[in-house]
This record gives sequence, structure tokens and C-alpha cells, in this order.
Amino acid sequence: MRKKLFKWHSYSALIAMLPILVVSITGSLLVFKVEIDGLLRPHHMLTSANQASSRLNLDELMNTVTSAHPNYVIASWELFDNKIRSDTAYLIQKGTENWVKVYVDQYTGALLSSPQGLEHYISDWLLELHYAFLLHFNGTVIGILIGLIMLFLGISGIILHKRFWAKLFALRWHAAKRIMFSDIHKMLGIWASPVFIVIAFTGVYWNASIVLHEVLEHSSDEQQHVYITESQYDPSILFELLRVETAEHIQSFQPTYMVVPYEPSMQITFYGDVKTANILLSEYASTVTYDKLTGEVLTANDIRDASIWEKLDDSTRKLHFGYFAGLGSKIVWCVIGLFPLWLGLTGLTMYILRRKQQRSKRNRI
Repeated sequence: MRKKLFKWHSYSALIAMLPILVVSITGSLLVFKVEIDGLLRPHHMLTSANQASSRLNLDELMNTVTSAHPNYVIASWELFDNKIRSDTAYLIQKGTENWVKVYVDQYTGALLSSPQGLEHYISDWLLELHYAFLLHFNGTVIGILIGLIMLFLGISGIILHKRFWAKLFALRWHAAKRIMFSDIHKMLGIWASPVFIVIAFTGVYWNASIVLHEVLEHSSDEQQHVYITESQYDPSILFELLRVETAEHIQSFQPTYMVVPYEPSMQITFYGDVKTANILLSEYASTVTYDKLTGEVLTANDIRDASIWEKLDDSTRKLHFGYFAGLGSKIVWCVIGLFPLWLGLTGLTMYILRRKQQRSKRNRI
């Protein structure tokens, strides 16, 4: 059984090596996506605010965007109030499924960019490459398969080297090349496996959730995407009032993301952060939903009162990107995210050396 598992482990790694390397390298870079964007595009990502600055009225900001871009409808809005990061408005071109985004200085009302597609900027392109290999829905399905292979490689690696603690730091530099590369491969795999398994599992979970949503929500002719040409909410709705009111429905609620209805069945929903000792809960964990026609509150879901399953579901975000413990965990996730590159190189080298050794034995017979 051990020999069969070793073969499955080896062949799975060889078959999926290229896509795994793509996922690993892009994933390591994306751990620092916000920082990279800030360095490459500070004129988009950063505001000119000081500590005394206050956010402008959300309705005023939304009107500024829609007035400047009348051919688009606002679909969602990423909210920040840290005096550093700018807001991001997500728009849909009227009569199409084309999503774009615009950066907005929430303290001055200035539009910091023109509408650009969700894959226009280099980090966004890398994100799409990471999750779907630039193949959209089909790529998402492929991503699930690659994630399952990565999960199998991590688990099978632990099983194959079940006495890994005894050889955790064993590295025979002066041994034969195949043995030395085998030691390197095992050591890297042992160190990386726990994080590797977490990253692979959460990646599979996310992609599977996307595929399931598409299948369930848009599987029949009656459920196809709606091409909107106008806003799907009552024009008298005051979004700033709703944003401020969210804290009345959930204690310590800080809105971080707003969804504006862009399909007939949708309502107005604010996602947000709450004060909690659980470092794995994301900044989008709690929600307050309002009726899009009356502005009345419909639901207020506090993640602190949620079920264990709901908390586990939300924690996949921080676990996948590794920012649950600040800079330290992000560095660990970034470094270990690159381990498959070295595992692939050492594994391929071992395979080549083993094949050479087998051919040499056959030639001597």
C-alpha cells in the first residue's frame, strides 16, 4: 500500500506540477496584494486625508460616481475609514455583465481612476490567474481539481513520512544526490504540510462555493443573469443613513462593504467588522440587510452569535490569505506558499535521478 501511495503521490505531482506552481507563486504574491497595489498605484489606493478628516456623505459619493459614469450602475462599494486606503466602487455597465471598478477618495470626493475591468490591474489579473487560470467558470472548476490534488499531496506526504518528527532537521548534505534531494524534499514538505493543507482546503472550498452558486442560481432559463439598465432600489433611499444605523442593529459594527441590488431578488446589505477575540473572523463577517424599497431593516446577523459552522465558513478568508495574525502570519503564508516550487524541483530531480538509475541497472544486465 505504501508503494502505491508513493506512486500516486509522485504521478499526481508530475501531472499537476505546472498549475500547482502557477497557483503557488501567484498565491504568495497575493498575500501582499494590498501592499503591492499601494506601491504600484498609490494615486489609486491612497487618500490625502489627515487624522482630522471625516468621510463624506455616502450618497454624495455615489452621486459623484454615477454622474461621472452615467452608463454604469453601482453594484457594490468597499468602505474604508483608516485615513489611508481609498474606497472602491464596483459598477456594472448598463445592459451588460461587464463589471468595472473606480477608486474614490472618500474624504474629498475626488475620483481617483476611470472605470477599469476587474482584471485590468496586474494584481487583479494575478488574482484571476490564481483562482481560475483566466478561464472564468471553467477555470474555477479546474481550480477545484488542482486544489484537491494539492490536498492529496499534503496528506499523502504526511502519511508517507509518518515518522517525520524524528527526521525534522535531518539533511544529509554529503550523501548521494538522490538521497540529498530526497531529504530536502521531505524536510520542506514536512514543514509546509499543515499550512499547505489549510491553503488547499480553503481554496477548494471557495471555488466549490462559486461553482455551486452558479449552478443553483443560474441553471435554468428563468434564472439567467439579469442585464440591468437602472438602479434596483427606491431613489429616496439614503445610504448614508443606513450606513450609520448599522451600529444600532449590531454592537460595535463597522461597515466595510456594501452590496447594492443588481438583481431583482437582492436587497441592500452592509457587511462589516465587529469587536471580537476570535482572530480568524474576517472584516466581512457580520451583515445588516435593508429592504431596497422602504429602507427598513430586514436582518442583522452578528457573527459573534452565529453557529460554529458559520464562523468556520467565514474564517476561510483569513486562513487562505494568512492575515489573521498581522504581518507575521502573512510572511509565513507567503514563504510557505512558495514551497511547492522547491518541492516540485526536488521531486522532479529525484524522479530524473531515479529513472537514470533504473536505466543504468537495465544496461548492466
